[in-house]
Amino acid sequence: MKITVFCGSSAGNNPVYVEAAKELGTVFAKQGIELVYGGGHVGLMGTIADAVLEAGGRVHGVIPEYLQSRELAHEGLTTLEVVPDMHARKARMAELADAFVALPGGVGTLEELFEVWTWGQLGHHAKPCALYNLNGFYDALLQFARHMLDEGFIKSAHLEMIQLADTPDALLAALKNYQAPGEKWA
Repeated sequence: MKITVFCGSSAGNNPVYVEAAKELGTVFAKQGIELVYGGGHVGLMGTIADAVLEAGGRVHGVIPEYLQSRELAHEGLTTLEVVPDMHARKARMAELADAFVALPGGVGTLEELFEVWTWGQLGHHAKPCALYNLNGFYDALLQFARHMLDEGFIKSAHLEMIQLADTPDALLAALKNYQAPGEKWA
């Protein structure tokens, strides 16, 4: 299994995020799960990649040329692909993925999550999308998503596409047991 992880290029202000990224990376490696991610060595991105590698796992990074040239690329990965731009990065990461997980992060993390969630909604893929809801990080986003549902802008099947977990075991169980909803917009 290959899991694409979206997460912060910073570590955040709470050490719980770094510790949880380390723990998840170690679990991935021990379970034989290959990490696919944005290829950077900084923030939670670098933390989870390092944890997978230190535990003997495989890491596939995908980084745009301009970020590699700014010396943000992680040089110790199993595989590092350099692509022309962010659009190519997201497409390649999605192509490689069996599932998608968003750890805490910023605007880029949300943008990546929303793109693959939308692709699932439109029937472009039937892969699970999950929020690793550490320390309640995504609670406000989920509240807003429920508001969109209440206001008639998304369907319940689309909201149910997002899996939620706050431990590695719960996350892996949610991904393995995921069944894509039959209802699509397209």
